[in-house]
Amino acid sequence: MSRPKRLRRVCFLPEHTSFGVKDVILEGVETITMTVEEYETIRLIDLDGFDQEKAAMTLDISRGTLQRIYHKAKRKVAEMLVCGKHLIIDKGDYRMCDHPEHEHVRPCQNNEQDAKKE
Repeated sequence: MSRPKRLRRVCFLPEHTSFGVKDVILEGVETITMTVEEYETIRLIDLDGFDQEKAAMTLDISRGTLQRIYHKAKRKVAEMLVCGKHLIIDKGDYRMCDHPEHEHVRPCQNNEQDAKKE
C-alpha cells in the first residue's frame, strides 16, 4: 500500500484560472492543467520573492518536494508561452491555510499596498 500524499497548505486560490488562447475549442489548441499547489509555488517564489526554504515552510512540505513542484510549474508556464498552449489551474492535493490574517486579502492587493508605501 502506498503512502498517502500529504496535503500542501495553500493561502490563496487563484483569482484567474484560465490563460492563453481565447478560443481553445475553435482553435484546437492543446490544454495544460496546472495544480493549485503548482500555482502557489509560482506565487510564493516568483511574485512574493520567498526563498525555497520559506516557500516550503509556507506550503508545509519539504524543500525537495517544493523544488519538484516548482520545476513542473515553471515547465508548464514555459510551454504555455513558447508553444502557445492554453493553461488551466485546477485541482491538486491541497488544504486551505487557516491564518486569520489571510482572510479577505488577495496577494496582488498586498503587493499594491507595499508599492504605495515605498
